[in-house]
Amino acid sequence: QVQLMESGGGSVQAGGSLRLSCAASGFTSRKLCMGWFRQAPGKEREAVALLHRTSETTYADSVKGRFTISKDNAKYTSYLQMNSLKPEDTAMYFCAAQGKLYCPFEAGNYNDWGQGTQVTVSS
Repeated sequence: QVQLMESGGGSVQAGGSLRLSCAASGFTSRKLCMGWFRQAPGKEREAVALLHRTSETTYADSVKGRFTISKDNAKYTSYLQMNSLKPEDTAMYFCAAQGKLYCPFEAGNYNDWGQGTQVTVSS
């Protein structure tokens, strides 16, 4: 059974930092591409950062230069380091993973999600 468990969210002031973690388990593939998505109230879930199996990364324009995705392959864990946070980063953050070489950018291409972790940035 696939499980994704996010942690590390919280409330910070603008300009602050948070580091999110995602532990993945139950995947049949031993190599995963992993990604982070977010969803604000009333908005669709959107990709924030993707780490492909090639080690290439894809970032949403809104977070480039501020967020960094990484992973520990041995632990099937991904991380999202978020710096210089802005109020518009406030959302529920979710991680996703697949055995594909490249992680899809669209959230609809993923079947499995964790419960999410809330990030709130105050001005």
